[in-house]
Amino acid sequence: MKDDRKCGEYRSIGFELKIVNNLIRRKLDSTFQEDGMEELAGIQGPVLGYIHRFGAERDIFQKDIEREFNIRRSTATVMLQHLEQKGYVIRQPVEHDARLKKILLTAKAVEHNEMIHKRIQEFNAQLEAGITEKEREQFFGILRKIEENLQT
Repeated sequence: MKDDRKCGEYRSIGFELKIVNNLIRRKLDSTFQEDGMEELAGIQGPVLGYIHRFGAERDIFQKDIEREFNIRRSTATVMLQHLEQKGYVIRQPVEHDARLKKILLTAKAVEHNEMIHKRIQEFNAQLEAGITEKEREQFFGILRKIEENLQT
């Protein structure tokens, strides 16, 4: 099978998703760099937003982040270690089980949260420009099918 994007004879969904994923990652990274937050990379900004949004309602643990962002334990561990080293989060043991550590935002993270949230909203608006609500729903339906195919 030939995968030539220019001629359009055959286009692989997996390959196209990989290309778009790379573009999204690069754009998010450059967005944070423009705001002087070059220390945030990949999904670190969205993870901080998730902790900010739901951390007020309940304790957030590494498992929650793994599940929400569909990342492996090792990936989440390294990412949280970096966020901790950069002063964005602290991991605090819970009283009933010292092995469990809830993830809390530092004052630095709370201070940057509004800017992070604004940039992610702007990014999503740019990403979805020109896409109708019907197309958006179709897209999510297709993604659900792909996800189901990969989980079987």
